Amino acid sequence: MKLLIIEDDENILSLLQRAFSEDGYVVDSAIDGEDGEYLATINNYDVIILDWMLPLKNGVEVISSLREKHITTPAIMLSAKGEIEDKISGLKHGADDYLSKPFSFSELEARVEALYRRDISQGVTLLKIDNIEIDSNKRKVTKDGKQIELTLKEYELLMFLFKNKNTYVSNTMIEEQLWNNQEYINSNVIQVTVYHLRKKLAKELIKSNRGLGYKVEI
Repeated sequence: MKLLIIEDDENILSLLQRAFSEDGYVVDSAIDGEDGEYLATINNYDVIILDWMLPLKNGVEVISSLREKHITTPAIMLSAKGEIEDKISGLKHGADDYLSKPFSFSELEARVEALYRRDISQGVTLLKIDNIEIDSNKRKVTKDGKQIELTLKEYELLMFLFKNKNTYVSNTMIEEQLWNNQEYINSNVIQVTVYHLRKKLAKELIKSNRGLGYKVEI
């Protein structure tokens, strides 16, 4: 999963970057609203985490501008403002969730994962292809009614392919979304992950085309 964190408190930003990275997320960051909005405009993210009070452009202005540009990436607003009116304002301007400071990282991560599942399934919590079912709420994959154990990256890749169903996604797109592409760009980590998914689920589930990438057809 690829995150964008827009936070001007460098201590909080550093802690969030490290914690999410250790849990396998790919993280980009910005310390002011203008840079954050620019990154959100030119890149694809699964979830945006942004502070309310930001230099140059505050969080409400950033999320409002993104929504006007039809960028619908799920966003969580962080703020020391705890009043109900402030929460309502953030949500009305396009935020999908609101978390008051101070907060626990475990709660923030749970909210990020919930928004990610909701966005991927687009309101559908149960995805099915032939004898394979994915319950995105429970993060559970079954084949012929039997649960299949997937690693985190296998599950993330499977869901990314479902999110882009019927369309080929390139190695570069997968690297940018699921891994740090600078670290893995010369490796065969994607091919290995696809191999294990096919072995665990079905060889024909993931189509491949040299030069185009991989896709799931529904």
